[in-house]
Amino acid sequence: MATSTEMPTGAGNLLASILSEDAFRPVEPKSIEETGLTATVIENLMLKYLLLIGSASGRQISENVCLPFMILESIFGSLRQRQLIINSGSAQLNDFVYQLTEQGRTRARSTMETSSYIGAAPVPLDDYIISVDAQTIRAEAPQKRHLQKAFSDISVEQSMFDMLGPAVNSGAGMFLYGAPGNGKTTLAKRITQCYSSSIWIPRVLIEDGQFVKLYDAACHEALDSGSATLLKSTENDRRWIRIKRPAVMVGGELTMEALEIRHDPVSNVSEASLQLKSNCGCLLIDDFGRQRISPQELLNRWIIPLENRVDYLTLPSGKKIQVPFEQLIIFSTNLEPTDLADEAFLRRIPYKVEVGDPAIGEFKSLFAFAAKAIHCEFRADAVEHLIENHYESVGRAFRRCHPRDLLFQIRNFCVYNGLPVEMKPEYFDRVVPSYFTVLNGHAN
Repeated sequence: MATSTEMPTGAGNLLASILSEDAFRPVEPKSIEETGLTATVIENLMLKYLLLIGSASGRQISENVCLPFMILESIFGSLRQRQLIINSGSAQLNDFVYQLTEQGRTRARSTMETSSYIGAAPVPLDDYIISVDAQTIRAEAPQKRHLQKAFSDISVEQSMFDMLGPAVNSGAGMFLYGAPGNGKTTLAKRITQCYSSSIWIPRVLIEDGQFVKLYDAACHEALDSGSATLLKSTENDRRWIRIKRPAVMVGGELTMEALEIRHDPVSNVSEASLQLKSNCGCLLIDDFGRQRISPQELLNRWIIPLENRVDYLTLPSGKKIQVPFEQLIIFSTNLEPTDLADEAFLRRIPYKVEVGDPAIGEFKSLFAFAAKAIHCEFRADAVEHLIENHYESVGRAFRRCHPRDLLFQIRNFCVYNGLPVEMKPEYFDRVVPSYFTVLNGHAN
């Protein structure tokens, strides 16, 4: 095998980290070459930051671009020599305070017109691809104990565990389908908790001169980068951020645009697609079939990525790029999978798990479970009254959301009337009409 010095510098630096450690950790670059970036890209970020802030020490600039101060010293020297910046004072630790010259402000404004991005230096796309391969969710293989921990505070029957376990372990994809109100979304969210390890992702990617923001606080949960998992002998590359394995969830608001790189023509900065943001984690498509786009259109977009584990995206420049498609994708739907997709697509989603109505025993236990949440004593006779008079007599199906919802309505009734929160038959009689609707003579 070639040594890291014989490989492309950025990729070799990352690959050396992978081979020498049990888990992927991005190593702090020791030179401009090891960043995988040109000096011009870094210069422009430094100049735009100074244009924004006015003046800053070398270490402040280093902190903003997330690169080591020592490898920026040559760039500071070059910028001074070309009269783009000047020293306006001294700073601690043999550092200086820098300001832009008039020529530097002209260069910074011109660069800002090209792209207004200011912040952490980007990571080359090739380095990101290496990191995804090293941190793929398929390598984690959760076991029964991981599922039991993730579902410890909700009621799940053993038969459901037996179906979910192999599906989660595969890291491939699944349909969760069944009647509304039976906990499909809750199950899907808990599945993502089975993958407990953290991963590293770049804050920003760069390819063909285009900046693409990858880290998204709405999708990613950042972890303390000062934890014990850091390398002892080497600092980590601050352009990367350690997060929990992502669990990205979208519902009826999903559009085809969200599945592509989205470009802002004003800032000339792009945002990663949902697939990129969910790599090495889970992507939950909730309420599938209710989006504004047709299920067939959405599924056709993913049929090749699901087969080959790669996706093809288009940069604002028009260049097509190949990126990893490495996540557990979960479709949660109230509809039958066969009504939404053809055989060719269903073959690529290997697991179809029906989340059916609870049996009467589980339904009763859900009331006991929900009663604890509102600090209410469980009364079996009140539940029997409810089942006999409001379910069996009218042919109403059990749903897993009913115990929680009905008891919360009882709590609201009691609190409003200044009464102790209790589970009484007459309270169920009062809240049932306001909870269930009657349409065309059929109770729902």
